[in-house]
Amino acid sequence: MQRWRGRDGVPPGWGRCVVTIGVFDGVHRGHQQLIGFAVERARELGVPTTLITFDPHPSEVLRPGSHPAQLTTLTRRAELVAELGVDAFWVLPFTTDFAHVAPDEFVHELLVDRLHASAVVVGRNFTYGYKAAGDVDELERLGQRFGFEAIGLDLVADGDRGRTVTFSSTYIRSSIAAGDVEAAADALGRPHRVEGVVVRGDQRGRELGYPTANVAATEHAAIPADGVYAGWFVRDGERLPAAVSVGTNPTFSGQVRTVEAFVLDHSEDFYGQRVAVDFVGRVRGMARFDSIDELIVAMDGDVATTRGLLGLTG
Repeated sequence: MQRWRGRDGVPPGWGRCVVTIGVFDGVHRGHQQLIGFAVERARELGVPTTLITFDPHPSEVLRPGSHPAQLTTLTRRAELVAELGVDAFWVLPFTTDFAHVAPDEFVHELLVDRLHASAVVVGRNFTYGYKAAGDVDELERLGQRFGFEAIGLDLVADGDRGRTVTFSSTYIRSSIAAGDVEAAADALGRPHRVEGVVVRGDQRGRELGYPTANVAATEHAAIPADGVYAGWFVRDGERLPAAVSVGTNPTFSGQVRTVEAFVLDHSEDFYGQRVAVDFVGRVRGMARFDSIDELIVAMDGDVATTRGLLGLTG
């Protein structure tokens, strides 16, 4: 998959293509259906698929300080959409100037002049251009004018959890914030992932017989609610089972919120490595214990529960 950045990122001679546009944070099941439709349409037309996304999140530019919790890094987003069959991943820096581009200028410059779009596939609630004045109806009108097909798809909903849920990044963020990583995984189609670099912590886990990898998460990462989770510690594509603690470590009067992974049956030193943690299930909420012995007993139980949630034996 080709990766471009900036309004001048499209290589010379780029021909016709099918385009899909959005932030696509999370690349959740709704996004997957949308992208899959675009890829299928492109194959029918015999052209590549181009995905347009934005960095930083438009909310941060339009309302500084309001950047939503991030479900996927740009690098992870690119990996996920490549797996769905996208041929070109185009990141447009979202700036104040870009936010003032009129809807018809957005379409003419980006979709027509640069990408030569044959079709544009977006969500039914998609808006674009200055003050979000452009919508799917406007896109269809401009498509008729410039010679491309405009397709607006409804959001995907699911009723498997006893209620009808529309898959959206907002819903997934709220599930993660509440510690319901199972609901988040259901909407994402995979476990929620937090990425970062392993840094040195206070070493208390090692003293207790449970050495942990302290993961310094990327900026704006969506961190689950405080508690203990079963998950996978991912390093260079290798998945290792882990019991993951999120919180301030109240037993030791901690002040800094951390993500610490105890990697089961593994003694390697991970310091300085870029890793990821996939959250599979919640073991318990965060608690303060009156003694070190009580804490160790709880940690023993956490590891046993983690093994069960991950389908491990022994």
